[in-house]
Order: sequence, then structure tokens, then C-alpha cells
Amino acid sequence: YQGIETLQIKPEDWHSIAVILYVYGYNYLRFQCAYDVAPGGLLASVYHLTRIEYGIDQPEEVCIKVFVSRKNPRIPSIFW
Repeated sequence: YQGIETLQIKPEDWHSIAVILYVYGYNYLRFQCAYDVAPGGLLASVYHLTRIEYGIDQPEEVCIKVFVSRKNPRIPSIFW
């Protein structure tokens, strides 16, 4: 996404990164999707987070990509 910061992280870091982003005000999951990176290769889960604040017309956004092995496609669940 043009103009949106994109971070690639490891699955084991997802929980910590999600908590940090929440503390910094990223309080809205705009969308989540997943895709095959390559046939028989890695899988990716993409999280698009937004800072929703009263009176802000253009909220800040960040995109997080978590890549996992097809053999062990596990990413910790985040809920608050």
C-alpha cells in the first residue's frame, strides 16, 4: 500500500508487536487476509491496523505481514 508503513514480523513476535501497536493507539483492525506467497512455499497473513481517534480525518495506518511455513502455519491469536 502506497504511503502505509509495512512491517514483516515473525509469528513468535506477533503478540508483543500487537500489544505495542495497541498501546500506541492502533485500535482498529481494518482488515485481515492471507495468501500463498508461492506455490508450495510460505503462507502470509496480513493485518491492516488503524488509529481511530475523534476528529481525525486521515487516521494513521500500519500493515503487518506475518510469514509462516506451510508445514506449521500457526500464528498466535490476538484478542482484547
